[in-house]
Amino acid sequence: MDATGYRTEAETFGWSYVFRGLLPRAKQRNLTGRDIKVLPWWTAVEGASWAKPEGPGSNVRGRLHHPVVHVSWNDANAYCQWAGTRLPTEAEWEYASRGGLTGRRLPWGDELTPGNYHRCNVWQGTFPEINTLDDGYLGTAPAKSFRPNGYGLYNMAGNVWEWCADWFSADWHLSHARDNPTGPPKGDHKVLKGGSYLCHDSYCNRYRVAARYANTPDSATGNAGFRCVQS
Repeated sequence: MDATGYRTEAETFGWSYVFRGLLPRAKQRNLTGRDIKVLPWWTAVEGASWAKPEGPGSNVRGRLHHPVVHVSWNDANAYCQWAGTRLPTEAEWEYASRGGLTGRRLPWGDELTPGNYHRCNVWQGTFPEINTLDDGYLGTAPAKSFRPNGYGLYNMAGNVWEWCADWFSADWHLSHARDNPTGPPKGDHKVLKGGSYLCHDSYCNRYRVAARYANTPDSATGNAGFRCVQS
């Protein structure tokens, strides 16, 4: 930001989606025409951005080791171009997430909490009303909060969704090369992987390695970020 003066799309639009449970009660009641009735736990907050994750009055002081949020695919891609890196393909992301394990549900095996030990930041309790915070976090967690996978990579499950380079398709891989695929040449939505701090078995258990999600390239939320790769 300092080097280029870049403004994220959330900053340009003037608002972004924030999980309602992270907001003061007054803001929880301050609904706007952008709120989504079928997803009542999201609130469109004026002024929410990477620098003000819950809107005016919030900041990232004390969260500099957390993943950046409120960044769209376009924002993440712009950062990668500036930094001399790129976003991973979905296949690369999944391969890295597995950490050398084959056919396992999660980056460390098949159990969510092996030996009752928390390995990721996902929703604990009853979604979306009660989070017991058994894993220690309501929102994002610092990057190294949990044990890394077999490749030394942290938080490949939960915490924040991570943008991938690929366009999303439900069936592209069924009829095209499955050896290190790159996805379809065009589309309307980009792939995200990994799940987030809002995922729970009762609603969204997409913190599984094989799970996927999609959103438009200009979308930004308080539970989506990215990580870079380098060839």
